[in-house]
Amino acid sequence: MPDARHCRLALCALLCLALSARAADVLHLYIWNNYISASTVARFEAQCRCRLAQDYYSDNEEMLAKLAAGAAGYDLIVPTGNAVATLIRQGALRPLDKSRLPHLANLRPEYLDTEFDPGNRFSVPYAFSITLLGYNEEKMRELGVPVDTWAALFEPAYLKRLNGRVTVLDSQRELLAAALRYLGYPVNDTDERHWQEAKAVILRAKPYWAAFNASSYIKELTVGNIWLAHGYSNDMFQAAQDARKARRPFRIGYATPREGAVLALDSMVIHRSGKRPDLAHAFIDFMLDGRNSADLTNLIGSGNPNLAALPFIAEDIRRNAAVFPGARALGELAMLRDLDHRQRRVLSRIWTEIKVR
Repeated sequence: MPDARHCRLALCALLCLALSARAADVLHLYIWNNYISASTVARFEAQCRCRLAQDYYSDNEEMLAKLAAGAAGYDLIVPTGNAVATLIRQGALRPLDKSRLPHLANLRPEYLDTEFDPGNRFSVPYAFSITLLGYNEEKMRELGVPVDTWAALFEPAYLKRLNGRVTVLDSQRELLAAALRYLGYPVNDTDERHWQEAKAVILRAKPYWAAFNASSYIKELTVGNIWLAHGYSNDMFQAAQDARKARRPFRIGYATPREGAVLALDSMVIHRSGKRPDLAHAFIDFMLDGRNSADLTNLIGSGNPNLAALPFIAEDIRRNAAVFPGARALGELAMLRDLDHRQRRVLSRIWTEIKVR
């Protein structure tokens, strides 16, 4: 019969093994700010009996730069299509094991087999957003500034009325795309002469902007510090909700400029440096469930590529054209494509010139 000392040692060993196993059951997720709800996280953790550890980024270029600098250990990342293409080209992603994704059939076919990942070998759509204008309805009406055109963001005649209460995304691709559309060019135009024209439009408007802001413009809109913001539809939805809940004396509206805009399809991808591809697959299939996917849209106003989610999405959100654009509006939207090394270098130089002048 074992003595008390041996029993204590055996118990200690078992506890250490249990704690070690529990510590290993962590899914490391690298995701956009404000892109998953606390209730969704809690449900997933309870279902998989694991912990979800999150790091956040506010721009695809920021995420790519961090990975290029050596950041590792992320199991799952949720980049936009052009960044997915970059990661595929770099060999940074694990191919999906679709036998582990029984809910894959829930996705709408128009969001599958994309140019950035034909056949969806590496990516599964998560949500989409439109890069548009969010605004203080009362101030825009009072000042006579139109809200359905990029002119509100780029024309000094309107910007003078806004008195420095404007922010733009701190994103070279997104801001250039807005300027290109305002000039009548496609968002994926790579003609350097057109990029220079877009730079000139941006520099002309820059003195009237308060900041380049990709992370806190929701709060700035909500409290009334900013009257016009260039940003993502799901963020504008949240700003509108927050202003209403706080009983602000104004409403936050948002609209897609008539010249056209960027549609960003964000997808779940499994990074090669992660240690838990099993948990990554479990999370992907969890988010493909209609109810879980709908929870994301109902809480943060993201567009939803999941057909099974539609019955569970609030009717007022389903009818919101800035969240779910109709067929005609979709024709005016385009996803950003990846750039080659030379184009990236040129754009980086242009962006530096924009930021320092």
